[in-house]
Amino acid sequence: MRNLYITFICFLVIFHLRAVAEESVSVDILIVGGGASGVTAGIQSSRMSANTLIIEETGWLGGMLTSAGVSAIDGNHQLPSGLWGEFREKLYRHYGGPEAVETGWVSNTLFEPSVGNKILKEMVATPNLNVWYNTRYESIKKEGKLWLVKVRKGGTSRLIKAKLVIDCTELGDVMAAAGAKYDIGMDSRSVSGEMFAPEKANDIIQDLTYVVILKDFGKGANKTIKKPQGYDPEVFKHCCDVADPAAENAAPHIDCSKMLTYGKLPNGKYMINWPKDGNDIYLNIIEKTPQEREEALKEAKLHTLRFVYHMQTALGYKHLGIADEFPTKDKLPMIPYHRESRRVNGLVRYTLPYVSKPYDQDLPLYRTGAIVGDYTIDHHHLKNADAPKIDFVKIKVPSYNVPLGALVPNDVSGLIVAEKSISVSNIVAGATRLQPVVLGIGQAAGALAGTAIKHGIDPKDVSVREVQQELLNANAYLLPFIDVKPHDPGFQAIQRIGATGILKGTGLSYKWANQTWFYPQHPVSEHDFINGLKTYYPKAAAIEGSGKDMEIEFFAEAINKIEPAVSKDRVIGQFKEMKKNTSFMTREDVAVMLDSLLRPFDRAIGFDGNLK
Repeated sequence: MRNLYITFICFLVIFHLRAVAEESVSVDILIVGGGASGVTAGIQSSRMSANTLIIEETGWLGGMLTSAGVSAIDGNHQLPSGLWGEFREKLYRHYGGPEAVETGWVSNTLFEPSVGNKILKEMVATPNLNVWYNTRYESIKKEGKLWLVKVRKGGTSRLIKAKLVIDCTELGDVMAAAGAKYDIGMDSRSVSGEMFAPEKANDIIQDLTYVVILKDFGKGANKTIKKPQGYDPEVFKHCCDVADPAAENAAPHIDCSKMLTYGKLPNGKYMINWPKDGNDIYLNIIEKTPQEREEALKEAKLHTLRFVYHMQTALGYKHLGIADEFPTKDKLPMIPYHRESRRVNGLVRYTLPYVSKPYDQDLPLYRTGAIVGDYTIDHHHLKNADAPKIDFVKIKVPSYNVPLGALVPNDVSGLIVAEKSISVSNIVAGATRLQPVVLGIGQAAGALAGTAIKHGIDPKDVSVREVQQELLNANAYLLPFIDVKPHDPGFQAIQRIGATGILKGTGLSYKWANQTWFYPQHPVSEHDFINGLKTYYPKAAAIEGSGKDMEIEFFAEAINKIEPAVSKDRVIGQFKEMKKNTSFMTREDVAVMLDSLLRPFDRAIGFDGNLK
């Protein structure tokens, strides 16, 4: 009997030790948050053969795209960069083409959140990538060169050991716990150097929204919900004013039907994410505990239900009911739409001057670009009376590229920051928060992490150019050149030369989709070409160029003077193979040949854009 008891005790000990061993897992890269940036970070790093794990609080992937219900894409319609382009193509296939997702006037791409989640789950089914759903991050600490991250999965505490962590949480919780310095709210004008910023800093953030998806159940249906507590029709009095705030004459324009079809989705559904007397609400919950956040967000949900009730009763849309879109008891999204987060202090800080005039700044951060965007600076501050009255509509910018160094904290190693928590000013965060940009931020974070793991180094020590080339190989843009697409033969060469600044783009502010043009078929003057070369090759200072359009003979002579090993005959011969009936060169010709002959992109640069 005694031997049986000892055997039983040994069995329990062995079982316990095995269970403890199963409690921990080791990975190359841990991504905390399976939102918009978390998904693309995971796909990109796993495609680079890094052992990657995503942990996600909900049972869905996509964050603001899906779990928050913001399934109307803002911007980047003409910039199908990388995984954003892949995701959109899958939406086209699912619904039957581009026209099938152009259902609402706010966007060119609208879809049902549940469909977006399904597609993203298909996209993460790739080697080297695992996803733990319904897993909550709890704590993080550093032990030697490894991160020890405690999570709770299915009621069980688990320990994850990771060489590198990417913070893809909605509010930057991981980087804050890891000790990274950050900012919250509006920067002061003296710190950011932005004339539109307030004189004094404050902690005011943008309004958040609990989105709701409505469905048309037919004219005879009555889907009116129970009157929510605290409903006041005066709160929603001007909700049907659809005047464009960017218009010179922004007089009220009352059209309830247009308000409703703002976010019309396929299959008779409507995304309700309306700022003007709609379901935006001011709540700053960034520094609160998870329990405090959950309690505060009850008011956001209630505010949205009040708006639904108002639409069904005061506006007469009783046939529109809350759709069974989300696997929640109240049928509302799993998370709110956070427009603003903590913002890490990164290796560089991306501010408005770098967006407005990228080629005129002290640091050539455009050379380090890894993410592109074209949507205007868009801030929601209608629900906080204390917010400074800044006319964000007057901030005119071209399309832009976000520098890679904005993803790297300057005071914590082994950590990359994504989602909306990158190192940008408060004003610029009004543009970088948008869905396709955040998808790009995630992909860049994944490429940065994959490169660091490949070489066994810290993210701040990687080659910027190597990361950028990984992104180019994935059909991602470094520069937001609207007129050169990934399927164009000269795409990579033009992107690489654009990232040197030898040939620059032309940016302009245009409505709600700003632009930067490369003009690949335009000529290049001798003068502009030589001026561009001087920034990379001191020998070019000895070459004089006129204002005439450049011909191959001048180009060949300039290349030979910079690199004598490249003969003029070789250059001219290569050009004649490309163009048989002309001696004049287009900007595309120059980019392709310069990329081939001198390879300036291969010269190392720092995260500040300067040549090493």
